[in-house]
Amino acid sequence: MPSSAPSAHKATLPLALLLATGAAAAHAAWLGWDQEYQRDPVTGSSSGPYETWQVLGCAITVAALALGAGLLRRPGVAVGVVPAVFTTAWSLDAAPRDDSGLWAVGAMLVLLGSLAAVAAVAYLASALPSWWDRRRA
Repeated sequence: MPSSAPSAHKATLPLALLLATGAAAAHAAWLGWDQEYQRDPVTGSSSGPYETWQVLGCAITVAALALGAGLLRRPGVAVGVVPAVFTTAWSLDAAPRDDSGLWAVGAMLVLLGSLAAVAAVAYLASALPSWWDRRRA
């Protein structure tokens, strides 16, 4: 094993902890506090509990985490950590309030969606510096 392998693992742990904290904080800051559904007085339909601006803010925050990990050339750390922690935070918030059990379906959708988005952003970002360097050369 090369001598750089232990230092690579040491560098990965702080990044993983930072990404985990960021993913949990993104959920708490954007979505975790809103529990109320909105009812349209004209149509009687309900929506929520999240507003569009909350979901967009959360998505941008999670994308920023993935972008940072990708630019640091650690996209796999983001893919392994961010979707799992974000889905766990979402599930811990949704499960106690759901009597139907459909929170589990929502959790799978959150996991798959965040996994696809984080992977796309992180791996594309990890390719940017090498593309940029080749272009400048």
